[in-house]
Amino acid sequence: MTQWNDFSQAASQAGIQSLRPSARLPVLFLGHGSPMNAIEDKPYRQSWQALGTELLQKHERPQLIVCISAHWLTQGGWFLTGMSDPRTIHDFGGFPQELFDQQYPAPGAPVVARALAEQLQTPGSQAPLGVDTHEWGLDHGTWSVLKPMFPAADIPVVQLSMDYSRPPAEHFALGQQLRALREQGVLLVGSGNIVHNLRAMQRTAAPNQAYDWAIDFDQQMKAMIDARDLAALADFQSLGAVAQMAHPTHEHFLPLLYAAGAVHADEAPRYFNDDYQGAAIAMRSVVWGG
Repeated sequence: MTQWNDFSQAASQAGIQSLRPSARLPVLFLGHGSPMNAIEDKPYRQSWQALGTELLQKHERPQLIVCISAHWLTQGGWFLTGMSDPRTIHDFGGFPQELFDQQYPAPGAPVVARALAEQLQTPGSQAPLGVDTHEWGLDHGTWSVLKPMFPAADIPVVQLSMDYSRPPAEHFALGQQLRALREQGVLLVGSGNIVHNLRAMQRTAAPNQAYDWAIDFDQQMKAMIDARDLAALADFQSLGAVAQMAHPTHEHFLPLLYAAGAVHADEAPRYFNDDYQGAAIAMRSVVWGG
């Protein structure tokens, strides 16, 4: 694994004066659910607003946010956004115009992104990560939670893609590489859902209503987190039918693995939004270290 004292030297050589050692920042996994949660004045959005306020009161202001969203999937490699002004991506359809009008003009961090790409290693190889300078930006898995948390949009944001062709254990391993960034002024945010089955959604379901399989999978993942057996999360597919129902495709689960990989052994989880949306989406969110 990369030695992160070497990262500080490399960062300095690359001219990254703004990324400096810090007290350890928390790592977050946020269940983001429907894009409408970004604009509706309801408990999910309110909880993200409260979390942002709490983080700024209890910790140093992040120098950088690295977000791993369920909505940036790549094949054949991992990438970091490396543009100065990442665009706000409205990667959804069938919602009110107000949602499409949302913008989150947080700056990027191109020099930092290039340095990180060189320092991080593609799991299973010595290859650096890639840097995307024009294709992506900030998708709704990122801006829908960051806008309520940090509405001033003045903290630089870099997104990390997920190579969907690779096994879950490799996503966890890359999260382990990210761990030391928490002491370099970086707030790590995984944004997805512990249960996510849009085909089975019941749009009129109450927040405390869910399918038995959704509750079962959510509770089994919680039990692993409570036991601090975080590496076991990467073996979620071994649960068979319940895992297949919880994740017909598993892109919303993978961000949890990055967040879990970045957790220190002595850090206990703190949960919020531990209910369900549409009976088939678990909104459970986790804070470690804060």
